[in-house]
This record gives sequence, structure tokens and C-alpha cells, in this order.
Amino acid sequence: MRQLQEKEIAILEQQGCTAEDWTQVLVSNTFKPAHVRRVDFYGHIELGDFSGEIEVAEGFRKHSGIRNAVLRDVTIGNNCLIENVRNYINNCRIGDNCLISNVGTIETTKNPSFGEGHIISVLNENGNGNVKLFSGLNSQLAALMVKYEQDQQFTAAIHQFIQDYINSHRSSSGHIGNNVRLVNTIRTTNCRISSNCVVDGAAELTECTLVSIPEAGVKIGTGVICKDSVIYDGSIIGNGAKLEHCFVGEACRISDGFTAESSLFFANCEMFNGEACAAFCGPFSVSHHKSSLLIGGMYSFYNAGSSTNFSNHAYKMGPLHWGILERGTKTASGSYILMPAQIGTFSVCFGKLMYHPDTRKLPFSYLVSYGDEMVLVPGRNLTTVGLYRDIRKWPKRDKRPVGGKNSIINFDWLSPFSVGAIMVAKRTLEALYNASGDVQTYNFHDYVIRNSSLKKGIKYYDIALRIYIGAVMKRHKLEMPKSEVGTGKWTDLSGMLLPVSEEERIVEEIKSGKLDSVDAIRDELVNIHENYAEYRWAWSHRLICEYYGLNNITEADAARIREDYIQARRAWIAEIRKDAEKEYHLGDVSEGVLQDFIQQLDSEVDFENLKYYL
Repeated sequence: MRQLQEKEIAILEQQGCTAEDWTQVLVSNTFKPAHVRRVDFYGHIELGDFSGEIEVAEGFRKHSGIRNAVLRDVTIGNNCLIENVRNYINNCRIGDNCLISNVGTIETTKNPSFGEGHIISVLNENGNGNVKLFSGLNSQLAALMVKYEQDQQFTAAIHQFIQDYINSHRSSSGHIGNNVRLVNTIRTTNCRISSNCVVDGAAELTECTLVSIPEAGVKIGTGVICKDSVIYDGSIIGNGAKLEHCFVGEACRISDGFTAESSLFFANCEMFNGEACAAFCGPFSVSHHKSSLLIGGMYSFYNAGSSTNFSNHAYKMGPLHWGILERGTKTASGSYILMPAQIGTFSVCFGKLMYHPDTRKLPFSYLVSYGDEMVLVPGRNLTTVGLYRDIRKWPKRDKRPVGGKNSIINFDWLSPFSVGAIMVAKRTLEALYNASGDVQTYNFHDYVIRNSSLKKGIKYYDIALRIYIGAVMKRHKLEMPKSEVGTGKWTDLSGMLLPVSEEERIVEEIKSGKLDSVDAIRDELVNIHENYAEYRWAWSHRLICEYYGLNNITEADAARIREDYIQARRAWIAEIRKDAEKEYHLGDVSEGVLQDFIQQLDSEVDFENLKYYL
């Protein structure tokens, strides 16, 4: 950079420019003043080269430069176009090839946070805070902070690691990266906007970080108000959405007036029209309806029906109750769940569910309210078209580029986590039957299970067990597991499937200082994920031996298991086909749609060429 020449200053003044001190205005060696007009300079200024053009709309290019602006302590890169700044730009570093047009104020004040460092209270709306927001957050780190918030030593350690991470890139000035479009926006205060992001028509961005990668930026649209938040690459926030104290992970869409406070949204979430408060929305959580409220809950692979509502308030001690809807849960239109509640994986909820349901021991179930009667249909969702479609659509709907997969996602629907719950469920139903005999109804907590539902539930759970066993056998050699890790209980850490022992090991190593940084924790989580298949085989080998009464698995055993798998999968497909035909007879599904779906089902019995979904 160099100082301006006298003749350059004269040209700038002739073009309507002023400076508090021209000696504080530095320019690149190739700077030419022709395209800098009606600009007031205050403080320290650095200007790049303005010899090129920039595209302002498809097929419409304008010459770079600065026109109609007030700048104070600003650095501007090469070939930017900055025009029609109605108020000023203050204390900001701007990269190359940026378009900043028709904006009000862009400024960085004293001690900016850029949305990092805030501790928000997730799940317990009335809590003291558990998740510390920062630009390196992912669903697993957030889940650990929530699950172990009562462990003061763990919480202090991980919060300190996060603060160290924040301090490593702390800045007193705002930052706008390369190739950023910031247009038609009223106010931008204390923001860090990474390269390739677009902010078009926002009302206000205050204390925010927009994180991008070369393959994907962030898009902020019309009327958006975003405060004290971090938004990740590939996400789109638009059409009047309002966020405060939120984290938005990669490839999310939040729009159409959706409002959120103190909430987390991770990979591929879609939120429209409704509202979230103190919500932990893990990967693929979806809410599309105006009257839906997600509050005080943890979700993943979740679909909220219209008018879904959760009550976190008993009208006694405040809004401090919360619940967990395990992976794959759905709530039908008009659903209501009274917290605290724990809903088992891949379940479907209908109606007003009172009495604080806990169905973790009966996954894949229907929970149905008939007035004051709460009915549970165990295992019913295992045989539905909806489940069949869901387990195939999620991998296809992962919009994250390869380089943008911040949160870890394992798409297996049958895993040691869910199949472990299925084993418990089968035993639970068998124990109910043995204890009560062949009666009309059975009681499970405050829920009623009808006789036919209980018997079908046992059948469905057994089908799922044999499908899982056969699919795992297809993927592994007939050998003893190489590791003891994974033989115990498993958990779902907001999209990542792992042994509980490994999760607990990470927590202890954070407390002891063996894992001493955010990067070290993330690397260890990735390492566990990469060993998933080996850990799964350790767990599955034990399951197979227990299920079939074996000490080891021989080739003859494998042939028997394969036959059981074939029969179980055929039975499963037949049940799904009946469910599809039942929907067809309602009259809204065309025969062509039904036949296409049945043809797809028929291909599932081609066992030699089948892709083994788990």
C-alpha cells in the first residue's frame, strides 16, 4: 500500500470526495481514482484496485469502485463495488470482488462478539444455560453439552476449550470476505461474513457470524432479523425469519416468518412459518406449518405435523420441563405432548398425549389419544409406507457438499441403538403377555395396549431383528470381532451412532485434560464414527449368538441366518404392501402411483442385487 499522490487527491476532491486526513488514506500500487466518487473518508482507510467489473445481476455488470458512501477505518480489497451507503461503514475489513449496495449502516462497535460466546439454555427454557455458541459447533458437541450439563467439571472444561477457540480468532473489527453480496440491507452490526455469502434485503444482522466454505455460502433474504447467532454454509434464512441466540448448521432452510429463540438447528433442518424456543433440532428436523411450536424438546430426523405443540409449563414452577423425541419420530396434525416426555425412536404421535409418555422401551410405535384413553400400538411403524420412504429419502436429501459435513450423521435406521431398543421391546411385550395372560388389553404405564396389537408388536419386532441380523451378516466376514468396544449399550448423539462406553470415555478425557481442545474432541468423534462398522460387528456378533443360542457362527449357521433374513424381509415387504394398498383404497392415490410403488417393493426381493439398507 502507498499514500495518495497530490494529483490523485485533487481528482478525488474534484469528484466530491473528502477526507478527515488524506495521509491516512492508503491505496494499492495500481489504484486509480476515476471510479471513487462522492465518498467521505474518516480514520484509517485502505483501498484496493478498481480496474475490473462486477456482476450485479445476471447478464448485468458494472464497473467496480466506490460511490456515495461514508467510510471510517475501513479496508477494501480489489474490484469491489460499494455504492449508495445511506449512513456509513465503520471499522470493517472487506475482501475482494464484493458488492455492497443500497445499505444503511455497516459497523463494528467496541468488544464485538460476532455471535460467539453466548451461553444459551436449550431444553430447559428456564435453565441457567448449557450450550455455548461458537463458529466450530456441531450437533455432537452441542449434545454433549446438553447431556452432561450437570457435570460441573465437564461443563467448565468444554466451555473453556470453546473460549480458547473463540480467542484464537478474536478480532476488534468486522469482516466481509471475498465475493460477498450485501445489498438492500438496513443495518449490519458486529458481523463476520465469510466469503461467497449473500445478504439481500435483510432488516438487521447484529452480532452474527456467517460461516462459508468454497462450495457453499450462506444466503440471508428479505426482512430477516438475526441477532447473536451463528449460521453455517449452505443455509438459507429468508422471508421475514427472526432468529435470536441461535445456531444454524449446514444446509438448513429457515423462512416464511419462522421465529426462533435460544435454539439449535443442525444439518438439513427445514423450518417454515412456525416457532421454536429452547429447541434442540438435530439433523433433518422439519416443521413447515404456521401453528407449530417446538419448545423444550430434542429432535432429530423429525417431522412436525401442523398445529404440533409441546407444553413445557406446568403452571407451577415455570417453563422448565423438557423432553426427547428420539430419531425418526413424527407428530401428526394437531398433536400435543405434555412434557416431560420421552418418545421412542421412529414413533408416530397422534392427538393430545398426556401423562408424560415414556416409550423408549417400545420404539417404532403409534401413540394415539382417544379422549382420555391413551393407546399404544407397539412396532406399528415398522410396517408402514412412511417409514419405508423415510429411510431412503434422508441420504438423498443431504444437501451438504463433501467439504461441508460439520455434524456427523449416520443414516442407519437399524443399528445397535435402535435394535437394542427393539430387543428390549420384544422382551417387554412378552413379559406383559406372560404376566397377564391372553386378556383384551394390557397396561403400559398410563397407556393401553390391545391384545391384537401386542401380538403383532412381538411379530414385527422379531421381523426387524432378523432383518438386521441378516443385513449385518452380509456386510461382515464370519470371524470373531477384533474389538470389545461396542458390545454394551449404544446411543444416538444427535445423528451419530456410537457405543455409550465411547461417549463416556470422551467425557472423562475432556475432564482429565487428555482431550484439551475443540479440535481434539472433534477428531476423536470422527475417529469413533470411522470405526462404526467394527464396533457394530462386536455388538451384532453377541446379538446373533444370543438370538440363535450359539457360541460361534459357522457357515451352516450363516446359511440358516440368511434364510431367516429372506423370510423376514419378505414378510416386512408384504406388510408394507398392505399398508400401501390400504392407502390406495382411501381414493386419493392413483393406480399408477400404487403400481410404481409396488414395483419398487417387488425389487426388494431380488436378494442378489439388493442394496442392504440398515
